Amino acid sequence: MGARVDWATARTRGLLLPTVWAAVLAVLLLGGALGRGYVLSYDMVWVPDLRLGADALGLGSALPRAVPSDAVVAVLDEVLGGMLLQKLVLLLPLVAAGSGAAALVGPGVVARLVAASVAIWNPFVVERLAIGHWPVLVGYGVLPWVVLAGAAWRTSGVLPARLPVLLVFGSLSASTGIVTGVAACAAAAPRGWRHRLALATLLVLANLPWLASGLLHAGSATSSADGADVFAPSGGGLLPGPLAFVSLGGIWNAQVVLPSRSGALAVITTVVLVALALLGARRGWSKVPQELRRPLVMCWVIGLTVTVATWALPGATGWLASTVPGAGLLRDGSRLLALAAPLTAVLAGRGADALVHALPDAFSRAMIALACVLVPVALMPDATLGLSGRLAAVDYPDSYDELVAELRSLPPGDVALLPFQSYRAPSWNNDGRPVLAPLGRYLPRRVVVEDRLVVDGRPLAGEDPTAAAVRRALESSDAQVRSAGLREAGIRLVVVEQLPAVEVPDIEGDVVWQLDGLSVIDLGPAASEVGARAAWVVAMSLAWCGWCGLLVFAAFAWLRRAGQRVAA
Repeated sequence: MGARVDWATARTRGLLLPTVWAAVLAVLLLGGALGRGYVLSYDMVWVPDLRLGADALGLGSALPRAVPSDAVVAVLDEVLGGMLLQKLVLLLPLVAAGSGAAALVGPGVVARLVAASVAIWNPFVVERLAIGHWPVLVGYGVLPWVVLAGAAWRTSGVLPARLPVLLVFGSLSASTGIVTGVAACAAAAPRGWRHRLALATLLVLANLPWLASGLLHAGSATSSADGADVFAPSGGGLLPGPLAFVSLGGIWNAQVVLPSRSGALAVITTVVLVALALLGARRGWSKVPQELRRPLVMCWVIGLTVTVATWALPGATGWLASTVPGAGLLRDGSRLLALAAPLTAVLAGRGADALVHALPDAFSRAMIALACVLVPVALMPDATLGLSGRLAAVDYPDSYDELVAELRSLPPGDVALLPFQSYRAPSWNNDGRPVLAPLGRYLPRRVVVEDRLVVDGRPLAGEDPTAAAVRRALESSDAQVRSAGLREAGIRLVVVEQLPAVEVPDIEGDVVWQLDGLSVIDLGPAASEVGARAAWVVAMSLAWCGWCGLLVFAAFAWLRRAGQRVAA
């Protein structure tokens, strides 16, 4: 028992400094995002109290793009509150990513610190923060720990109790579930059929909510082929696609790319990163734990191959998305670059360690070590303090709370939000930062919002049949016909939000409330109420039971092994 305690203490001490450094980097990166208020940026919409409704449970008419992440948030914000929960969700995955990279890299303080720097301060993290893909970042944070736990399972034959929990947190959305599943298979798979069957069972249970909901929505689970070239990974500035991907950049949305990624600094970053990685592969690969080498390489190859393929062959990606249900997950291929990050951080860390140890005197070694640790920050300086203020937290207008209170006194029914467009740029949100319609999540009812995305003036078809019905109703030239069409689509109330230079079609109904640019129109009883089918409810109930059962299993396994250690 003494040997176990000594080993655990030594390992903890070895990761203490990199974890502290990771926390410092995470705070420096997030900046104002950690202040009072909510960070609302593109797809990142957090509210004080998210409703646990049909959409969050996978029973709505839309595809389960936010399943199970919305349900997890809706439950946890009852305990922590939405504001605190968002801060933790942004901060902890970054710290986990940095400390996890340090745990992968092997011995050496310099190697661990540099690995932590590269894992946190890179274009993938920055771009996903800017576009608001927080479930992707949660999966990114647990990724190195999934590799470690999977490798431990493969070598010892004993399932680590932490692995099921890591798989659950790494599968909060469909795309992150795929990334986490690939990493788990790469790290844990090469054993007998029982081991593979157990791994497959764990992966299915961890992803069961979105898998089950996706199967129920199979009829509408194909995506428009036209969007493949829009969402394809992209180079930036002086860097062509493949070089941008090697340096962990390449998101499709140019508006979330920092200026430092468009000029000479991006080229220097790529050269430095590749040079350190090549040096690490040549001089430090033997110091990486042997059981981690194959999984790291497999993840890197898969992540980079998929990203390059979706960049080079958008037509093939579009055909798959429009033909195979669920294949639309590959449209944003750069999400899979998360798989390339662990090996990149490990090789950069090992390269820095080799470079430092090749120097003749202590002063030179200290200076070069400091430079290697800080170089990711120095080459992307505009990422500091919340991406130069882009991620500043804001407060919601008081009128939002007044609207919530009013809706509780109105007749039950679904809500349509006008203007019927997916994104807004309200002046109160950090001087007009774009964000996915906040009222769609703020209100305590099911809110139908536009799911058709417009990129560079080009509309991309949506996938929600209810949103399509609302859109068709609003296209009528007569206010009375619009109202009838909305009622036919299951809409009882219309919430109108006045936005600058955006026209809203007239709707016939009773205006029952108005305040500060917000108004509510009661259309009368809906002609057809939209509800979940009984078979769907049964299927999703079983899926959620399996998902929760995985967490219960992990808790019992941990308690049992803790008891065995105490008894020993």
